[in-house]
Amino acid sequence: MKILITSDLFEATINGVVTSVKNLERELTAQGHEVKILTVSNSCVSYQKENVYYIMSVPSGIYPDIRIPVSRGSEYVRELIAWKPDVIHSQCEFFTFGYAKRIAKETGAVLLHTYHTLYEQYTEYVPIGKSIGRAALGNWMRMRLKPVNMIIAPTKKVEKTLREYEMEQDITVIPSGIEIQKFMEKENDIVSKAIREKYGIEEEKKVILSLGRLGFEKRIEELLFGMQELLKTRKDVILMIVGGGPARESLEKTARELGIEGSVRFTGMVLPEETKDYYQMADIFVCASTSETQGLTYIEAMASGLPLVCRKDDCLDGVLEEGKNGFAYETLEEFAAGIVTLIDQKNVYENAVIRSRQIAEEFGTKRFGTRVESCYYHTLLKRRYEEYESFVICKEQAGRFKERCWARYGHARRIS
Repeated sequence: MKILITSDLFEATINGVVTSVKNLERELTAQGHEVKILTVSNSCVSYQKENVYYIMSVPSGIYPDIRIPVSRGSEYVRELIAWKPDVIHSQCEFFTFGYAKRIAKETGAVLLHTYHTLYEQYTEYVPIGKSIGRAALGNWMRMRLKPVNMIIAPTKKVEKTLREYEMEQDITVIPSGIEIQKFMEKENDIVSKAIREKYGIEEEKKVILSLGRLGFEKRIEELLFGMQELLKTRKDVILMIVGGGPARESLEKTARELGIEGSVRFTGMVLPEETKDYYQMADIFVCASTSETQGLTYIEAMASGLPLVCRKDDCLDGVLEEGKNGFAYETLEEFAAGIVTLIDQKNVYENAVIRSRQIAEEFGTKRFGTRVESCYYHTLLKRRYEEYESFVICKEQAGRFKERCWARYGHARRIS
């Protein structure tokens, strides 16, 4: 198949959408498909690099790393129309979605869309965001995605939201995959020791890891309050917060105000290829976010053999098995208790390590690519069936029209 993937985010940003797109491209290519990508450039220049088309853009000023294309991209759009893709798979609802709709309309390609983001969680980034009701957002999304033939939801949590929006299209749940093998590699003791030394973490300390972008919607501040609760009974723990983002300064201030700055380490951004080293060095993975739609960091952590202690949320369905590979919490006391149980009860911890790795195997990129490929074929077959069904209906209607004409005029009238 010829497959076009469109996304507002691709290379300049490291997040779940970008990871998903890159993994999908690689797996579809490995399966023998011809894949091209249309995305937004990180500058005021449009250009093509191998199979990726970049449209010139400017900063949005709304959300960090989001850029707005300032070109119709006519040359590239015409080239992609001439290429005649069989499938167009959109990854974002905004800027590049317009290109996806146009190309689909011109070529007759089926249009699929993966719904990555729960926008209710991001209202603080938009001046009028808090005044936008859920119903209004649902109405807008139904209208925006009306041309789409099939919607893919990364989790049941997203599917539930889309059903509440009363989307008319078929919705299928396909968890985004990750390269689990690199996270399952044996821990490099030398690298782990170097990380501990770099951040002044004693060997006997247990490392509680939070890894991801420091956005306000990620609720990382809650982890600081949870750490304060934990430190009431345990002094052998360190909270390591890996990642950068707009909330970092506020988080550092909160840690100081709580008097726990000595037990917290902020690393800032780390290179993507280094994240596995931080997972492997850590003992427990924690997350307070309720804005996750894919939770790729959960899978990375589990593939690395880490038990989870996470804020209870629908996105944990099929990921966190209570008491088996970690604990979901609703209060700070439950947060602290989950960590204490994993530290103090060796058998619980060891079983959680094993179960985390078992669950992570369900989220490999190969399985992800195969599921999406099957979804493409299903959508194409459904389109052809609908076209055939429409043809049959038209033929039957034409036959009945001719019969009426014979009965009325003694001959069949020409249908123009």
